Amino acid sequence: MQAPQLQHLTVGGAAAATGTPRRLAYWEWSCQVADHSSVVVCVHGLSRQGLDFDTLAQTLRQRSRVIAVDVAGRGHSDRLADPMGYQIPTYAADAAALITRLRADAPDLQIDWVGTSMGGLIGMAMAAQPQMALRRLVLNDVGPAIQWEALLRIGAYLGLNPSFDSEQAAVAYLASISAGFGPHTPAQWQALSRPLLREREGRWWLHYDPAIAVPFKAMTATTDEARAQQIVQAGEAALWGLYDAIQAPTLLLRGAQSDLLTPETAAQMTQRGPKAMLVTFDGVGHAPTLVADDQVAVVRDFLWSS
Repeated sequence: MQAPQLQHLTVGGAAAATGTPRRLAYWEWSCQVADHSSVVVCVHGLSRQGLDFDTLAQTLRQRSRVIAVDVAGRGHSDRLADPMGYQIPTYAADAAALITRLRADAPDLQIDWVGTSMGGLIGMAMAAQPQMALRRLVLNDVGPAIQWEALLRIGAYLGLNPSFDSEQAAVAYLASISAGFGPHTPAQWQALSRPLLREREGRWWLHYDPAIAVPFKAMTATTDEARAQQIVQAGEAALWGLYDAIQAPTLLLRGAQSDLLTPETAAQMTQRGPKAMLVTFDGVGHAPTLVADDQVAVVRDFLWSS
C-alpha cells in the first residue's frame, strides 16, 4: 500500500484564523500507471477528513491519481477567522480553486468526484457548473432533500470539543457516534479514527475546529416549526436546482438504514437531473465508509466503466 502525500494549496476567499494566506490541505495517491490522464477527487463528510478515503484510493490509484481534501477547518487545512464561513459556498470556492490548479498543467485532465454527505453537496455544486467539466460524480448517501431529524442528530455532538485521556477512549467515542457506518472490524475503526485525533499535553482531541458547528447550529436552532419548515424548503429548492443542472453520469450510494437520505428522495434522484444509478447497501445507515469490499467495488466499477 502506498502512503499518501500531504499537499497544500493557497486559496482566496474566507480568511484564515492565523491572518496569513489560507491553505487548503489535501492528500495525494500517485497513479500506478505512468501515462494517466485522470484524477479522482474525494471529499469527506461534515466532521471527517481526507484520509477516510485511503482504502478506496488504494484501489482507484491503479488507473488514476487520487486526491482527498481536508475541507476548511478540518484535518490539516487552516481554520477560518469567521466561523460563519464554514458553509458550502466557501467549500465550493475552495474546490473550484483546486480543480483550476489541477487543470493548470493538464487542461484535458479528466476529473471524477466522490463525495460523502457534505462532500457530495460540494460535488453537486461543482458538477452543476459546466466549466468544472466533471466526468463522473459519486454521491454517497446525500441528496437535495435532507431529513431535519438527521441534522438535529448530528448537531447534538458537532462542535462539543471533547478530550480523552487515551487514544483508545477517543476511538471508542468516535465509534459510538458513528454507528450508522455499519459493522467494522476493530482494525477498521482504528484506521478510520486515528487521523481524526490530535494529542496535546497528554490528552486526545478531535482534529477539527469546533467552530464548524456555529453556522450549523444557527440553522438548526429555531424552535419555530413553521420557520424550520421554511428553511428546509428553501434549502431543498436550491439543491434540487443544482442537481437538475448536472449532466455528468452520476452514481448514488445509500445506506439502507440512512436517516439522512430517504428512499423517496433517492428514487426521485433516479428520475430527474442526471438520473443517477442507485445502489443501496444493507446493514448500513449514514453513511457507507467505502471501506468494505462491496462498496469499493461499486465505486470502482462505475468510475472505470467506459
